[in-house]
Amino acid sequence: MRIVSLNPCTDAILAEVAPDKLVAVSQYSHDPSASSMPLELARRWPATGGSVEEIIAARADIVVASSFLPPATRSALDRLDIPVVTFGMASDVDGNLALVRELATAVGETEAGEALVARIEAALADAAQTPDTPQPQTILWQPGGIVAGEGALVVDLMRRVGLQPASATQGLGQGDRLPLEAVLIDPPELLLHAGRRGDEQSRTLHHPALRKLPTSRAEFAPQLYFCGGPSLIRAAERLAEIRGGTA
Repeated sequence: MRIVSLNPCTDAILAEVAPDKLVAVSQYSHDPSASSMPLELARRWPATGGSVEEIIAARADIVVASSFLPPATRSALDRLDIPVVTFGMASDVDGNLALVRELATAVGETEAGEALVARIEAALADAAQTPDTPQPQTILWQPGGIVAGEGALVVDLMRRVGLQPASATQGLGQGDRLPLEAVLIDPPELLLHAGRRGDEQSRTLHHPALRKLPTSRAEFAPQLYFCGGPSLIRAAERLAEIRGGTA
């Protein structure tokens, strides 16, 4: 089986469960700002922009893509009799683990999928809150003032390690915005910044007004909340590190 993956989330899972079958990853996985796996790993495979011509050139037996695959691409692949498997986004950890299992089974690597799930579950268990774990009220602030609201995978993960959504984010959904003023009026105990150093939101994080707040601040790499899958391991470890005060 020769697999072409067109999505950075499925790229990262397939790199773990079916590395010998994977023949191309999405171009996003070669971009340090978008990849959900280490670049040195992603660059083991050529990148594709997802055109039908590139898929044919890769001699794909199966294409793995997100549910947002353009209809014209899907139609062309159907006419070429190249099977396409599409996957959506999970809104919680359990749903994401189910997606890992489903994808692994789809490419004939059920055992490898179970092994990856076991590694993720072990990492989650190591990072999980205990009765003595601090549970700071937390805001995860993304570029543009966007917050990870209810229905976001990373929010479920944060809760599992003891980081509770701050009151300022109550009622906000995934992709909603929280302005600086709202943070100043109702500050959290912990403010996680998921932007990139030097961008506008990074400057906002270090705004002089925030220095006056009794709020701890820490960096949380965007690559850790994009996809889940194997990145859940690194994300859980990082959140536990931050919770423990070693950020």
